[in-house]
Amino acid sequence: MPDQTPAQRAIGDFAPKLVDLTDDVLFGDVWERQELPKRDRSLITVTSLITSGAFEQLPSHLRLARQNGLTETEIKEAIIQLAFYAGWPKAMSAIQVAKTVFAE
Repeated sequence: MPDQTPAQRAIGDFAPKLVDLTDDVLFGDVWERQELPKRDRSLITVTSLITSGAFEQLPSHLRLARQNGLTETEIKEAIIQLAFYAGWPKAMSAIQVAKTVFAE
């Protein structure tokens, strides 16, 4: 079996259309647009996930953010900033996820 995308591994057999949209539209088109660097897209995505409380999506996007050039320090600073705008509990949850990911 060829390499599967993260979406295929997670939900491919259950929701193939959502996998197609994720792989083809989101990551195949939106993330590849040149008008905004991937580093910035990662920062936007990580902060959006934190503010919405979507912590189950955060580990993979923290890893991607680091691949796209964000440093651990920058991500920590973003989380500290969000503590005052998104809420303390969300920042505390996010920093725990980040701590785990950064320890990998």
